[in-house]
Amino acid sequence: MRFGHIAGDRMLDLVNTVDWRLGGHERTENLKSFADVVDWCVESDLVSGDEAALLRDLAGRDGARAERERHRVVEARERVYATLFEDDPEAAAALAGMYRSAIAAADLVHTGDRWHWRDRETDLRLPRDRIVRGLVALIQRPDLDRLHQCEDARCGWVYLDTSPRRNRRWCDTKDCGDRNRARAYYARQKAKIHQP
Repeated sequence: MRFGHIAGDRMLDLVNTVDWRLGGHERTENLKSFADVVDWCVESDLVSGDEAALLRDLAGRDGARAERERHRVVEARERVYATLFEDDPEAAAALAGMYRSAIAAADLVHTGDRWHWRDRETDLRLPRDRIVRGLVALIQRPDLDRLHQCEDARCGWVYLDTSPRRNRRWCDTKDCGDRNRARAYYARQKAKIHQP
């Protein structure tokens, strides 16, 4: 898989498609093309393989529109981040507007034992509409008291802390966790050397 899937909710995994979110000039966008958006959607089970093939074909025919859709997905991602982590009412209102548009393009249908949204068309806005509906479902989860951001000063990745004691500090213990533990160890060793 190309993208990280560590957050406990695929829409939080979308928020994590930025590396070093809090790292200033080190911040790296991972959704650099519409193809990246489609790849993320396939990995996250938001679009099927057949839908992905059609979306790639449509993007090949209208690259400018595909780029606008990529930009709107990134915009939705940043709005949900601002809503959840900055308590930004303007971002929430903008996300609500995107949601109204996304549900207007779909029908609520009953299949098997559940209700779900069925998009009327497979066009370039399909990934954005499914993502926006997912983002609104995310912010309505009853367990957002478990929402946490990696304690690395530059990382910024987010996740649901499902640990029994709710004491998870890092997005990934083998990455940010090991790096920060090593940094703390070296700082303690350096402090010991400089003690009188």
